Amino acid sequence: MRIGIRSAISALVLTSIVVSAVGVHLLWWRTAQQVSRMLANTINDQIVSAVSDELQSITTEARSSMTAVRTLLTEKVLDADDVRKRESVFLSQLQSQPTISWVAFGRPDGSFFAGHKLGESGVEMLTMTMPDRRLRIDQYDYAGNDIKLRDTKVEDSKYLVTDQQWFRDAIAADDEHWSTLTTHPRGERLAAALAVPIDVDGKRAGVLAIIIELTRVSNFLSQLTVGKSAGAFLLDRDGGVIATPDPDADELNALKTNHPLLPIAVTAMQRAGEAYNPGEGEVFRSQVRRDGQAYEAVLTPISFPGWSLVTVVPESVFLGPVQTTIRNLLIGLALLIVAAGLLSAWLAQRLIAAPLIKVVGEIKHVERFDLDKVERHPSRLAEIGNLSSAIGDMAHGLSAFGKYIPADLVRRLVMDGNGARLGGAVRPMSVMFIDLAGFTSLSERLGDRIIPLLSRYFDLVSGEIQKEGGTIDKFIGDAVMAFWGAPSANSDHAVDCCRAALACQRAVAEASLTDDRGMPLRIRIGINSGDMLVGNIGSEVRLNYTVIGDAVNIASRLEGINKIYGSTIIIGPETRRLAGDWVVVRELDRLAVYGRAGGLQVYELLGMADQHAPPANWVTSYEAGLAAWRAGDFTAAIGAFEKTLELRGEDAASTLMIERCKYQLANPTGEDWDGTTVARTK
Repeated sequence: MRIGIRSAISALVLTSIVVSAVGVHLLWWRTAQQVSRMLANTINDQIVSAVSDELQSITTEARSSMTAVRTLLTEKVLDADDVRKRESVFLSQLQSQPTISWVAFGRPDGSFFAGHKLGESGVEMLTMTMPDRRLRIDQYDYAGNDIKLRDTKVEDSKYLVTDQQWFRDAIAADDEHWSTLTTHPRGERLAAALAVPIDVDGKRAGVLAIIIELTRVSNFLSQLTVGKSAGAFLLDRDGGVIATPDPDADELNALKTNHPLLPIAVTAMQRAGEAYNPGEGEVFRSQVRRDGQAYEAVLTPISFPGWSLVTVVPESVFLGPVQTTIRNLLIGLALLIVAAGLLSAWLAQRLIAAPLIKVVGEIKHVERFDLDKVERHPSRLAEIGNLSSAIGDMAHGLSAFGKYIPADLVRRLVMDGNGARLGGAVRPMSVMFIDLAGFTSLSERLGDRIIPLLSRYFDLVSGEIQKEGGTIDKFIGDAVMAFWGAPSANSDHAVDCCRAALACQRAVAEASLTDDRGMPLRIRIGINSGDMLVGNIGSEVRLNYTVIGDAVNIASRLEGINKIYGSTIIIGPETRRLAGDWVVVRELDRLAVYGRAGGLQVYELLGMADQHAPPANWVTSYEAGLAAWRAGDFTAAIGAFEKTLELRGEDAASTLMIERCKYQLANPTGEDWDGTTVARTK
């Protein structure tokens, strides 16, 4: 005898479990956030202190060097025209002060003398005489405590010290002056300069400058050990990079700006806008989210006007362990609560809790579209038994339904609950067409015996497409159409599509599929990327979730173009651009596909960069021939294509291009010929 479910539900037990779990979670999560911010603030304070000390040390060293050299010049202990003594003094300052990069002296007539550190390996002495503006460069290597002349050269230079802002500001001043500069006698590098006028016997003799190239600051930032995942950066008011952690940066090695946290720091500075004013000396805090991760960014003004120290700390560094603790606590608490709830439920309503929990589990399987996991659970309760049967029937129907349209789309329809509606949206996507070579004649010879072969071929390519996240649109005879970027968005759609194409090629080859004559089956693949209309397209009676657009049409044409060039996989220019360094390709031609007037670059996909060797010599030779072909140098093009054949042994594309070159030599075209090949068929 079955009883009604309404008389057996114990709402109080279930409600207490939910309220307790949510309450504990919220309490501990609030605590975790407070701990995270406290730790982030501590790290920021330590980084600010370390950087401030370093900048203070740099300015102290610069001022010490400036004072020493200035005293020697003004007291006439050192004559600036005495080359030997001048170089000795400049060298001693570069060696004794690790952070300074230049000791320079310029005169109002434009003559210029400087000592410049060359990383940790040596120095160079620069002398510019006027009016010929010839720059003499003596380069020295360190040899213990001494230096050894390595090279001397004299070259023309456009550098004029009197044109430099630091010189003009200092020559008109009465005291030392800090400024920034980028122009040096031998290149462009960001630096800070402490400049001071030099007066000898009451006359202004010139300007002395102590210059620190900011790669030295970048090198220091890389040595900060506060927080394994934190980053510290010096930026200007517009987010421009002054210094970023780089252990290799010095006077010889340019600053690298590839630190993973640098974009976060720049974004924080740009978002601060008018709310942050470095001149006021106030610290500004900001939270930046990027790629689903949260970062705490702190903007701190420093002594140089317009410069700010930006520290970036990933919240996950601190929240990760806290979240693990919370999760373990919640699991333990949940187990205790569930045990108590199950005990009371078993005692009070033994006939309801167990079967109801099972039914709820099956509903979760349906929600996630894990239909093969759904089971039927008989129960003495009529309502639960009927519900379990209904869920089983629904899972069986959806399972059959899922074989006709993409599983991701089915999941979305089930979770959305609104059903399929006519309409779509334009998205950047990639589409792929796969076809069997010689299928028409093969199907004529085999008749209905082709079905097992075709089924095996479809199984192979479908499996590889789904492994790489592709959506199979439809089967058209022997052709397979698939796309990437919908229903789920995929920023790497071009790379995944190329990887799937190579996997399909490899799977068909390894399966050793042969036709009725024992010949291996060959496939041809065309890939293109671009903006496509994707959605439910059709009528109110019948819909098809598919993609349409010019980019789709081009992909279809590219599949057929393989016949012309003897290739297996051809990709369009947008796919090539998006895939970038992930793929290894060779450019085949500039082609106007059937039905289009304009030409586009087409490429043969050779492999993925992480699984394939760099392009071989035959690829370089072929592309050289292609360049000569477009330039109208058909004789040189033939030579390059013949070299490709010699290197590769057999290459249908090179043979084709040789024939085209010979035809052009025999039948010259007009001046408007641009090397574009026009496809006459699909």
